[in-house]
Amino acid sequence: MHEIEKVFADFLVERRKQGLYRELTRVRRPDARTLEQSGKTYINFASNDSLGLSFHPEVVARAQEWAGRYGAGAGASRLVTGNLELFAQIEDKIAAFKGFEAALVMASGFQANASVLPALFDRDVLGAEPIVFADRLNHASMHIGSAAAGITQSRFKHNDIPHLESLCQRAHFKQVPKFILTESVFSMDGDLAPLDQLRETADMFGSFLMVDEAHATGILGPKGKGLADKADLVVGTFSKAMGSFGAYIACSNVVKEYLVNKCAGLIYATALPPSVLGAIDAALDLVPDMDGERARVARLAETFRAEVKALGYRTGLSRTHIVPVMTDAAEKALALCERLKDNGLWSVAIRPPTVPPNTARVRFAFTAAHTEGDIERLVTVLREHARKENA
Repeated sequence: MHEIEKVFADFLVERRKQGLYRELTRVRRPDARTLEQSGKTYINFASNDSLGLSFHPEVVARAQEWAGRYGAGAGASRLVTGNLELFAQIEDKIAAFKGFEAALVMASGFQANASVLPALFDRDVLGAEPIVFADRLNHASMHIGSAAAGITQSRFKHNDIPHLESLCQRAHFKQVPKFILTESVFSMDGDLAPLDQLRETADMFGSFLMVDEAHATGILGPKGKGLADKADLVVGTFSKAMGSFGAYIACSNVVKEYLVNKCAGLIYATALPPSVLGAIDAALDLVPDMDGERARVARLAETFRAEVKALGYRTGLSRTHIVPVMTDAAEKALALCERLKDNGLWSVAIRPPTVPPNTARVRFAFTAAHTEGDIERLVTVLREHARKENA
């Protein structure tokens, strides 16, 4: 073992001691509701496939059709020969769906944030180092994108508009570009950003408002278009409620043109394959007409919240299809997950550094594939767990 590897091995030992060790688990997904692991079937409460579109026959069929017609891969980056004519069709649909002038398809949500932010924050282009105000609970990819740009964020307390305004006021005299970064739905808490107030604050202090819509696209807002129609730029993904893979930027024409010329994640990445583009295209056709599914998912989540709160569990500020059950200690989150697995239910323990210290939780994500019976079964196991914990 190389000397450097010994350092890594020590890190892993410490992670195990702290209950923070992670490992990849091999699973099989036979459908949108369940998964299989080591020969056992579980009801899946960890998936972000909110509308069950990953197994929708039209989504699968168009992915297969486009792979057959256009091949297995794009062959190059979009600025070489990978900009298949399919992209224009899809980007027009996204722009219309989101209500923006333009859209740009990217490889993934993480890659989009990690590469779009350095392009937006480029001090040589802007003429000065920008000030970036960021919600403390933003997704890691937004923090990583800022770090890649060499930016030290000015972080405001989660969803705390007065704190944000105080930071903006303090920096108001500085004649430099300013940005505000937030998510519309926070992926580990299931709560919503105060987007109207954020828009007002951005206008008051001349800031550019960027919103990550990963967990809102498809599942929230009129016709599933999300919640951030008042943002200056939106990042979203097709890998959650839209059922497949990839990401998009919704923005103005000038920002799109700028990103094509400046964003490393577009310039140097091989374009998405035709099969994925087919799945995206089909989902964009289906999602606007799925109000019934969206309402049903909301009802399932609300039923679960009410039931588990009555049992004494805390669900934070969740108002969406994402509902955390707070355990605080990582060991307790792991123990709850094991009890769920013993009863054929699959969820995941969310532990630091994904969430702040002492805020470990088990995260439940409800989908259109779940049934009322699934919720009853889940609540029954949590009731038994609470009884044994309090015995």
